[in-house]
Formats: sequence, C-alpha cells, structure tokens
Amino acid sequence: MQPWRTRGIDAAWDALAQCAVEPNPFAERWFMQASLDAFDQAGEVQLATLEHDGALVGIVPLARLNRYAEYPFPHITGWVHHNAFCGAPLVATGYEHAFWRELLIWCDSHAGARLFLHLSHLPKDGPLFSALREVTASQHRASAIVHREERALLASDLAPDAYFEASMSSKKRKELRRQAKRLSEEGALRFERVTDATALSEWIGRFLALEQTGWKGAEGSALACASDTRQFFRDALIAAAVAGRLERLALYLDERPIAMLANFITPPGAYSFKTTFDEDCARYSPGVLLQRENLDILANDAVAWCDSCAAADHPMIERIWREKRPIVRVSIAIGGQVRRTLCKAILRAETGAFPKGL
Repeated sequence: MQPWRTRGIDAAWDALAQCAVEPNPFAERWFMQASLDAFDQAGEVQLATLEHDGALVGIVPLARLNRYAEYPFPHITGWVHHNAFCGAPLVATGYEHAFWRELLIWCDSHAGARLFLHLSHLPKDGPLFSALREVTASQHRASAIVHREERALLASDLAPDAYFEASMSSKKRKELRRQAKRLSEEGALRFERVTDATALSEWIGRFLALEQTGWKGAEGSALACASDTRQFFRDALIAAAVAGRLERLALYLDERPIAMLANFITPPGAYSFKTTFDEDCARYSPGVLLQRENLDILANDAVAWCDSCAAADHPMIERIWREKRPIVRVSIAIGGQVRRTLCKAILRAETGAFPKGL
C-alpha cells in the first residue's frame, strides 16, 4: 500500500474503474481530480494505492483529521466531501480481502497520533463491506458500525411502465397525469435525455442558475453560491462526459428548464448525482415528472440498479423508488495495543455497546 499524490497513474486508474468489484464514480479518476482541484488545494489528501504484478488493483483517498465530530480525536479517514455520495474504494475483483489487509497494515505503521480509521458512505450490502468485516474479524480488530441509514434505490427487473404502476398508487398516478396536463397548458412541454457532450457548457450553466433560484440559493448552499463548488460541478460533469459516464435529463417548458438531473452511469450500477427544479412550478411536481422519465434507466441492459444519492426518507424520490440501499459509517482500531484499547473505549461510548465487530 503506497500513499500517492501524483497524476501519473491516469491510465491505470481508468482501467481499474472498468474492473472494480463495486462501481463508484466518486472514486474514479475524472471525479477525484475535479474534487482534489476544488477542495484539496493544500494537497493534504493522499491517494493510497495497491498494486499487484505492476497493475493497479486498489485505490482510496485518505486524509488525517484532528477532530471527530465535536471531539478532539485525531484519526485517519477515507476522504469524502459534501458533493460525493459513496466512499467505497475502487478495488479490482478478487482483491477485496488483500486491499483491506494492506490498508490496515499501512494504517498500523503510519498511524502517528491517529487513534482509528474511519470510513464513511460505505454500501453495506456488497463484497467490499463483506470482505472488510471478514478481515477485521480475522485480525481480532475492534470495529463497529457507528452510523447507518437507508436511501432510495432503483433496482427491478420490471419494465419502466410496470415499475411505475407497482410503485405508485393509481390515485397518485392520476394526480401526476393531471399535473402534467395542467403544466402542458402553460406552454410547450418537452423532455430531453442526452448522453454526450452536446451543448454541455450551456446545460451546466442553466442547471446552476436554476438551482440558485430556489431554497438552496436562499440558504447559500447552491453549487453556484461558491466559486469552488461551481467550478467543481463544471469540471466533474465535463470530465464525466469525456469518460462516457454522464447522462443528462431535463424537462423544458417553452424551452425553459423546469427540472434537471445529472446521472453517472457506471455499469452495472448508476448514481443520480444532482437534481434541481423550478420552485415556481412546484404545484405541478416537475421533479416527480422528471423522475417518471428517469425510470427508463430500467430499460438499460447495462444498469442493474441506480443509487438515488438522496438523504434517507427523501419525500420526493421515495414516492417512486421503493428499494433501499443501506449505507454505513465504520470505525476500526489501528496501531498498537494501547491505541486499540483507546479505540475500543471510543467505540463503546459512541455505540453504547462493547464493540463486537462489523
């Protein structure tokens, strides 16, 4: 396991993304480079990599933090910023156990003053978490899930229309048809799906402007409210299009966007990265109407599931998407015996139970 901060592994990184046991666009090179440029200008994040026979078989961004929530607990963490929604490392199929073993060995020998390893935004139902649980158990390391939530997931063998009928009651479907009809009476209604870079810069600008007109703009949390998040969003979407990962959806009223959505397509999965809608049209549910069109992703043979990237119990997306994806945060003991004893005490205080493993 080596800490890297170089850009000299582009081709190997891209190749790893194609054979990763679990897809994660937020750990792919194009997204990570946009993220580091925007949010790590001091160069504090390290890219820990694992190689085998000269091939890159694992990569994860790491950071050293001096605080854990409100507590002065220095620790090593898997680096995930506010606009990244999955913290799973990229690991080649067959190297899951080796990756975690080597990462923990590296943390043991490079802990410094750090008390534990913390990993967030990990999908719980998958081979990477399963391997992590087995490795920590085999090494008798104190570890615990310190937070868990479930967010909406789209995963079904049903066709889009059949899924929509099964997920939403006839009463709600009727109301949505009524809203669509009323909206169409306001002007020409048009849906668009784009999978290349056609007019991408203009699309990005319209997305940023639309999001800023709503409650996020009023609160100062819209992407366009800060130069770093604005540039990050542009860089990430342009790079995703170049990588063939981007799908854009939009609903237009008289050629004015009233709902927009950016998906990252990462077979066999996909991630709904960002969405926004015109709050002046809220009575017509434009965001739900756009998500109705988004169900066509079920017809994509390369995609078996789509992660909503939404907060748990999201009132809009859970009206349509009925499956759930469990996401967890875990903490794991590292270093020598004294440090591991301290970690056990921290885990017990945080979880209210003696740590029995993942």
